[in-house]
Amino acid sequence: MKSFVSLLVFLISVSSSIGQDNGAYTIFNSKGKKVKYSKILKALDASQIILFGEYHDNPIVHWLQFEVTSSLLKTNQLVLGSEVMEADNQDELNQYLAGEIDSDGLDTLARLWPNFITDYKPLVDISKNNKLKFVATNVPRRYAKMVFKDGFESLDPLSVEEKSWIAPLPFPYDPELPGYVEMLEMMGGHGGENLPKAQAIKDATMAHFILANYSAEQTFIHYNGAYHSNNYEGILWYLKQAQPNYKYSTISTVSQADISKLEDENKGLADFIICVDENMTSTH
Repeated sequence: MKSFVSLLVFLISVSSSIGQDNGAYTIFNSKGKKVKYSKILKALDASQIILFGEYHDNPIVHWLQFEVTSSLLKTNQLVLGSEVMEADNQDELNQYLAGEIDSDGLDTLARLWPNFITDYKPLVDISKNNKLKFVATNVPRRYAKMVFKDGFESLDPLSVEEKSWIAPLPFPYDPELPGYVEMLEMMGGHGGENLPKAQAIKDATMAHFILANYSAEQTFIHYNGAYHSNNYEGILWYLKQAQPNYKYSTISTVSQADISKLEDENKGLADFIICVDENMTSTH
């Protein structure tokens, strides 16, 4: 906890330099116009579901996630969830939230990312300290690997319990979504048609557990890799298939050498875009 507080103090001092030549980050709207933190909060405050797209190892973004969540906690009834926790570890996560096990116990019983303590535990602890729900939304990685190897059909023989940890089968899938097409192009065709399917099972499952744990009058903040919600696709596409009339907000993260102006290729990725200096250190 002491190391995280130190990181917060450092980042707050860094953030005070915004507008100077050595600023650490700038936030833009989808059209590339700079926006104030207060305006972002106003928009998020009116949202039902927020997809906070991150770079998993970026300290600026994790600090902003903590700050945004803490700010919204003052006015909204929150539910939190994250890609970094897989659905079959929900019981262990609940034990931690209830104080039945400590962080060492959670590390022993659940599959945690290497940077969980520095980057995600502070968010989980917001839930723990305020008696909020924190949802493990991601598909267990072994099932994504099965889809990558043998397609959606490989999931059919799973037990009832195992299927409870993934989006209900069958779920909609559009291989022509630009994000999935781009994924294939970036990999030069390696992985074949199952590569975007493995991404889709993650997107569909995260959307499923977000909606399964959301109720009216709440605000659900979900922390996920930016690629899972960029261009209003991925998780958001699945959310809108089921609930097109909900009020959604998306945040993305990009990295640039010059953060004073958003590059054209980064415009339109989300409602709000955190542009971080490309020299920012990583957390792992």
